[in-house]
Amino acid sequence: MNDLNAFLTPGMVVTHPDRPDWGRGQVQSNIAGRITVNFEETGKVVIDGSRILLFPVFDVS
Repeated sequence: MNDLNAFLTPGMVVTHPDRPDWGRGQVQSNIAGRITVNFEETGKVVIDGSRILLFPVFDVS
């Protein structure tokens, strides 16, 4: 399995490339390539890190 999101840690802010309507999300956990993210507009979503590359947000102002 190729974990494209291995660098993501809890507390990081991300966006989903295919779902901009979900808004920004905060990573809750990243275990074995399964990333739980709490998005502003959608709530908690579990992402398969081998299929979706989440985009980190560095400007959280």
